[in-house]
Amino acid sequence: MADTLKQRPQFRNIHVSQIVAYRLPPAGIVSILHRVSGVLMFLLMPFIIWMFDTSVTSEVSYDVFRSAFAAGVGFVPGWFLKLVVLALIWAYLHHLIAGLRHLWMDATHAVTKQFGHTSAIATLALSVLLTLALGFKLFF
Repeated sequence: MADTLKQRPQFRNIHVSQIVAYRLPPAGIVSILHRVSGVLMFLLMPFIIWMFDTSVTSEVSYDVFRSAFAAGVGFVPGWFLKLVVLALIWAYLHHLIAGLRHLWMDATHAVTKQFGHTSAIATLALSVLLTLALGFKLFF
């Protein structure tokens, strides 16, 4: 019995300098990215509101909206606006899929290490693949 206690891994807090070398499991990466995507969507809310307002106000404003992505707005080039929209697409998709993952785990009590690992990999893969598909539509 005493031997098994000595062989158990010891968990401790890591120092800030160790963050780069620390290997997070996929579930930890998804958790951090879920927070990052939420903050990104919150901070870009004025841009989202501007896009929605400009696209639905009138036909003239819709033409302004479309030309903003082709020629840019003011000093901001059109390709940069597309990159910001691509980041928003990723943030929305990742936040949605990770939120559904959390809801599924809460509803079914499927909280095992294996399910957490596979669902985290699926969340990362789905969000990136869907972002690439919609980004292809955005840029071409």
